[in-house]
Amino acid sequence: MLALYVHLSIYLSTAAAGRRARLDERGQASAEYALVLLGAAAVALLVVAWATKSDLIGKLLDAVMKSITDKVK
Repeated sequence: MLALYVHLSIYLSTAAAGRRARLDERGQASAEYALVLLGAAAVALLVVAWATKSDLIGKLLDAVMKSITDKVK
């Protein structure tokens, strides 16, 4: 009888600890999502800063427009 009580108390304490662990991780997905968004925004800002500084976007658009106007003629 004592062995049954010990096994039951171990099971209940383990189950309660598992439930607490699951409840403590409720905001984990939201935090990870926010960090991914911040990382993507930082990369986007770096790309925009590089593109405006090097004037490659303007050259690319000029080449595309020239190609389109050459095909129309």
